[in-house]
Amino acid sequence: MSQPLTIPARRGKAHRVAKGETVRVINTHGEQVIDTWAFNAEDLTEFMSMEHSRAHMLKIIPVVGDILRTNRRRPILTLVEDTSGGIHDTIIAACDRHRYAFLGVEGHHDNCEDNLHAAMREIGLEAPETPSPLNLFMNIPVHPDRSVSFEAPVSTPGSFVRLKAEMDLVIAFSACPQDILPINGVGHLPTEAHFVVEP
Repeated sequence: MSQPLTIPARRGKAHRVAKGETVRVINTHGEQVIDTWAFNAEDLTEFMSMEHSRAHMLKIIPVVGDILRTNRRRPILTLVEDTSGGIHDTIIAACDRHRYAFLGVEGHHDNCEDNLHAAMREIGLEAPETPSPLNLFMNIPVHPDRSVSFEAPVSTPGSFVRLKAEMDLVIAFSACPQDILPINGVGHLPTEAHFVVEP
C-alpha cells in the first residue's frame, strides 16, 4: 500500500496520477475543506471543469458513480467511494487574495489560488489558469429561497473520498486556509490532510 502524502495546513500539493489509479483524499482531522483540481497530464489546458461536470451529472454535488469531466467534456475523474457524509461543493470559486481583501484582510493571506500554482511549480509545471475547483468536504447548502450559505463541514476525522483517474492526469489540492468564515468548522483553524495514490 502506498504511503499517505501530506497536504500541509494552509498549503497545496500536486501529484501525477496514471489512468486507472485511484486517489484517496483523507480528511485527517475532520472538517477540513480540500480544494481539488485535475489537469490532463499531456495538455494542461484541459482540466476538470465544474461547469461541464454539472451539465452531465445534472446535480451540484457529485455522488458515488458520478463522472467529473473536463472543459472538453471528457471524463477525468470518477467518484468511486465516499465515507465523508457526501457533502461537497462545485459552486464556489477558490479563495484568492481578492476574496480575503473583500473579507477585510489587510496584506497577505494564504489562499487556494496561490496554493494551486505553488503546488504545480513544485513538480515543475505551470497551471495555465485557476479553474473552479471541486471543493471536497465543503458545505454550501442551497436554501428554499435559492440563497446559499457557508456552513461547517459534516465530514469526520479519517473520512475520505476515493477518485479514479480516467486519464493520465495531474491532481492538485489545497488545504483551504479560510479562517474567517466557518468553512473549516466553527472555531477551527485549518489543518493538514492526506492523500494516497493506489493502483
